Amino acid sequence: MNYPAFYLFIIVGMINTIHLGLYIGGANMYDVWQFRRQKALRRAKRSHGKRPLVSVIVPAHNEELVIERCMDSIRRSTTRKIEVIVHNDRSTDATRRILAAYQRRYPKFNLRVVNRRHQAGKADGVNYCIQRYAKGELVMMLDADCILRPDAIKNAIAYFDDPRVQGVAANVRLMDKRSVLGVLQKFEHMIGYRSKKFYTMANCEFIVGGVASTYRRSILDQVGYYDTDTVTEDIGLSMKIVALGNRQHRIVYGVDVVASTESVHSMRALLRQRYRWKLGSLQTTIRYAGLIGRVNRAYSPMLTLYRLPMAFVGELLLLMQPLMLSYILYLSWHYRTVGLFLGAYATITMYVLLVVWPDEHSSVRRKIAMSLYAPVLYFVFYIMDAVQVISIIRCLLHPKALARRVQHASTWVSPERVGQEALFT
Repeated sequence: MNYPAFYLFIIVGMINTIHLGLYIGGANMYDVWQFRRQKALRRAKRSHGKRPLVSVIVPAHNEELVIERCMDSIRRSTTRKIEVIVHNDRSTDATRRILAAYQRRYPKFNLRVVNRRHQAGKADGVNYCIQRYAKGELVMMLDADCILRPDAIKNAIAYFDDPRVQGVAANVRLMDKRSVLGVLQKFEHMIGYRSKKFYTMANCEFIVGGVASTYRRSILDQVGYYDTDTVTEDIGLSMKIVALGNRQHRIVYGVDVVASTESVHSMRALLRQRYRWKLGSLQTTIRYAGLIGRVNRAYSPMLTLYRLPMAFVGELLLLMQPLMLSYILYLSWHYRTVGLFLGAYATITMYVLLVVWPDEHSSVRRKIAMSLYAPVLYFVFYIMDAVQVISIIRCLLHPKALARRVQHASTWVSPERVGQEALFT
């Protein structure tokens, strides 16, 4: 037996097992905290007049298939104290005409459409709208292909009762798409967002996506808004806030702040998306690598001693994934046993079920249907592992992009849209 390889296999296995345990335990603790929190909110008599104004910023570029659907979801919000600002970034389709017609159809809907003469880019456009037009104490960013659940804004507001909370990450659900890629992305999102429950309880969350993310306006002014020279401006913004000191500048996950969005529809688009995400995530973590190991009153130990170091270790473990799988198959063949393979298979399958059944937004019937996918997901997940490994390799092939942020791009292209309806399940 190759003992170094075997010991490496054991170490990697232990790290993965510990992670699964933390995710399960932390998620359960979050569920208990959320239950108590919701109970306290129901008891409290919140005055509607005291609710802050929320500015909802929607960047849009060629969104004719989805922009009206997005506006409808905001208009149906149970919270009325909102303003909507759409930055129409030189769309060449019918986006501008659809928005103008929407304003005429719903004159009481507080919608402003900003049409600029030059294409600004997503981050610059959002910054422009915040600085020039947003009047809200809270600011929510919403992609044009997204649909908000009616109570999403109301639920987001409630988290800011804690003065330490500066940002709230939404619970992003993927719309149903009956394809291998659609199912894969749906389960990946469910698993990833359940891990955010642990990160919230451990106060080590620093990644907030752009879908329905909500921030205090004051903190946006303080950190200088979105960076315009990174490929993932949303991750950069949340990290800038956490870098101020995450004990008093907390980012939390709001499981009841529900928004749905479309999944990527082709392997080529998925590879492009995940490379951008990976590059932006690594750019941000490299930029703030100096926080690793800091132990003081400003930062939680779970952020500086666990989450940030694991951001790098996790990428290394992912690169080793093909080697680990090959080693498992080799041991199973060499010793004429499938125990190692079956153990890994059973662990992942059970974990999927532990993600599906505690889900707050799925009916029992829906959970049963989703559980039927569990036996095959172990194999399907290798597709995403391959995509992630390819993305890391592509990043490593561009070290200059990793070491320093990219130059501002004046244009941006929205992903392919299909305009399907969302199911909040």
